[in-house]
Amino acid sequence: MKLPRYIAIEGPIGAGKTTLAQKLADDFQGRLLLEQPHKNPFLPDFYDDPSRHAFKTQLFFLLNRYQQQKELAQEDLFSKMSVSDYLFVKDWIFASINLSIDELALYKNIFQILVGHVPKPDLVIYLQASSEILLKHIRKRKIFYENNIEASYLEQLSEAYRKFFFGYSDSPLLVVNCTHIDFVENQEDYEKLKKEIVSPKRGERHYINLG
Repeated sequence: MKLPRYIAIEGPIGAGKTTLAQKLADDFQGRLLLEQPHKNPFLPDFYDDPSRHAFKTQLFFLLNRYQQQKELAQEDLFSKMSVSDYLFVKDWIFASINLSIDELALYKNIFQILVGHVPKPDLVIYLQASSEILLKHIRKRKIFYENNIEASYLEQLSEAYRKFFFGYSDSPLLVVNCTHIDFVENQEDYEKLKKEIVSPKRGERHYINLG
């Protein structure tokens, strides 16, 4: 079985990106690349006052992700699978909904300088979930600075993701509807999803667990 060398997992906050990335990396003895939002010193301030702290929060994420991707590109991607809980270009999704017009223009200039120097995944997994499910997952993990996240923001974010991935063609794409999937607690659900992930089929695919 020929596995993807580099998998990037995407989706709104609370979709399960990190958990799925960790499980896949463990199963395939792969290299794990995590976004680690808790290391962003501006994130708690952003959730308290988004308009005031959005730009520095976004810029920190962009540069930190770029450094990770640069290190990944310098390593031997052929030695083993790499699994990331983010897609570098998704940074634009958050920037587009959180930054002012002037901030977005400056951010775009920086983004375009960096984006051409990061490796493209062999497979992107896009996790879709309703704002209700996302909010449930967020409340369950009890991260203090996420307490102010509201369903309306998650819906806005989910819609931005849907628009971003509509017609996405930079890498093969697997869209996973998480409405009836619990790959965290249900091993059978996870095994079914993993089988679809390692499928040799490419292009754009959609996965819905019908039981």
